[in-house]
Amino acid sequence: MANNSLAFTNNVFEALCSYLNEKCIIYRQIQHQATCTSEESSLARGEDLSIDGKALLLKVDDQFHLFVLSAAKKCDWKKIKERFNTKKLRFATNNELFQLTGLVPGSVPPFGRPILAFDLFIDESIIKNEKIAFNAGLLTESIVMQVADYLKIVNAEVFSFSTDK
Repeated sequence: MANNSLAFTNNVFEALCSYLNEKCIIYRQIQHQATCTSEESSLARGEDLSIDGKALLLKVDDQFHLFVLSAAKKCDWKKIKERFNTKKLRFATNNELFQLTGLVPGSVPPFGRPILAFDLFIDESIIKNEKIAFNAGLLTESIVMQVADYLKIVNAEVFSFSTDK
């Protein structure tokens, strides 16, 4: 099982790098020790926490969606519930995350289709930055790229769903 999960996560990393290269996106790839939190990842990258794109897989009603916000912010559940006109909202469990993506918490890149099979929603905190940094499908690999380039290649809805920590 461990070999299969490693292959799956490597496939996400490789698919992401291939996608960025195919779209002629300039990015910086950083190898680092395994990081489990946004704070650890930002330190390993030498970047400010505010540009760290935190990707959250949330279940809204009966569907999973990917939400991306600055790691310097916290998710405002009320705003997401209002946007979807629902009362049912929760994080994916670690098991659901693995079953749906082959990834572990902290390694999810901020990309929906064609990298991960989810609708993508981006918080306004991301578009206020020049750069976005994120773990790229592995806890030991990060990518830093321009937000303008990121927004060109993702199919996402942007709305405000964060508050200050």
